[in-house]
Amino acid sequence: MSEQGKRLPVNDNIRRILVIKWSAMGDVVLSTIIMEDLRRAFPDAEMHLNTLPVWAGLFKQDSRFSHIFSIDVRKKGERLRSAWKWIKAVRAGHYDMVVDLQTSDRSAMMLGLAQLTGAGIRWRIGNIKRWPYNITPHNMPTKTAHALKRQRAALKLAGIPTVTPRPVLHVPQHNINHARELQSKYNLQAGRYALFLPGCQAAGYLKRWGEDNYIGLAHRLHDAGLQHIVLIGAKDEMKECDTIASACGDYAVNLCGQTELMDIIQLAQDACLSVGNDTGTAHMCAVADRPVLVICGPTDPARVKPAGDNVITLQADLPCINCYCVKHCDHHSCMKQVTPEMAHTALRELFEQQGHSCVDIQI
Repeated sequence: MSEQGKRLPVNDNIRRILVIKWSAMGDVVLSTIIMEDLRRAFPDAEMHLNTLPVWAGLFKQDSRFSHIFSIDVRKKGERLRSAWKWIKAVRAGHYDMVVDLQTSDRSAMMLGLAQLTGAGIRWRIGNIKRWPYNITPHNMPTKTAHALKRQRAALKLAGIPTVTPRPVLHVPQHNINHARELQSKYNLQAGRYALFLPGCQAAGYLKRWGEDNYIGLAHRLHDAGLQHIVLIGAKDEMKECDTIASACGDYAVNLCGQTELMDIIQLAQDACLSVGNDTGTAHMCAVADRPVLVICGPTDPARVKPAGDNVITLQADLPCINCYCVKHCDHHSCMKQVTPEMAHTALRELFEQQGHSCVDIQI
């Protein structure tokens, strides 16, 4: 029997909740908005999180969750074994409600099997109209809609307020300390540096704006008064970061390979602004309340934009945009036509519209 339309936050029987989210890093960070809404709606409930092992560290000291279990249900060669392990974990959890933020064929099948084998979960929220979910939106946003819009739809039907404006992650003290050490070592003063995220995973290299464009924007921001440009990246971005740092000289601080993911939030919070491509680390910057500019080309800003009114996207006006060809393209026009001047202008407009400012700097 469908439970659609029930206002769950007033239901005292919901004492233990499981949230499911696997996917890529950006999607996981985005989903922390829903996790925060759930915690606000059910302040006394015990919440558990199921995510992939690679993302468990994002929630290492997250007070919203009393338990995190990370089983890689997508690992080749171990899918059946992992699926059975997952089903047993869900059954053993004795959950009153499961919120499936993944809502894929795999998560639906596994949740259904857990239910059939005795899980006894009364409330099962998902964003597709099919069993095993019994709370689903009447009018589902299309698959081309932003992921956050799709996730919020089912919560709204259940009467759960969706009020959190941007991602929420709890930064462990050791990451705060490490960020402070880097700031002290390189004389990075709050409000006097910009954070650049010039890379993305190697498999999607066409989402990269390019070294020359980041160098051009770095020069403009430095001329406007910023003391430093701080470069963040992992091993896949080392070439870009090295090239930009070399071109910018003394005012560039290359932290590529020197930071953990959770360091980025603290560094972004103290930055004047952040600029990046469509990549997971841009979502990390959105956790802070400082301005963020995301350069988009082959991917649709309406679908991939990090959440928050502190975030804007920039994309060329071309017939071929949003092609999602992230591996092969003969011309890469979508990124070549977004100039450093355009990026600088977009940042200036964001600062003017929302009243942002940096110390003694006119963006």
